[in-house]
Amino acid sequence: MIYRKSVFKSRASVGRFRLKAISAMFAMIAFVATSPAQQAPKTHLKVGDPAPDFTLIDQNRAQVKLSDFKGKKNVVLAFYVLAFTGG
Repeated sequence: MIYRKSVFKSRASVGRFRLKAISAMFAMIAFVATSPAQQAPKTHLKVGDPAPDFTLIDQNRAQVKLSDFKGKKNVVLAFYVLAFTGG
């Protein structure tokens, strides 16, 4: 077996390190929780209004406009928060 030399001098210093790490984590959480949230942009749209025309990039990197589908197909936009990310 291979034993690593500890960077801590004693068990007490391990405990102090853990306490500092936990305190830092709670400080970051408190900072994020009290940060002012971004407000949604103001819009003239109301619920039930038709969507304005927009262009997005599809999975094949081709530009697709909403107006391309008007009268041809139904369109559903689905947003997957943190999809395909490590978060």
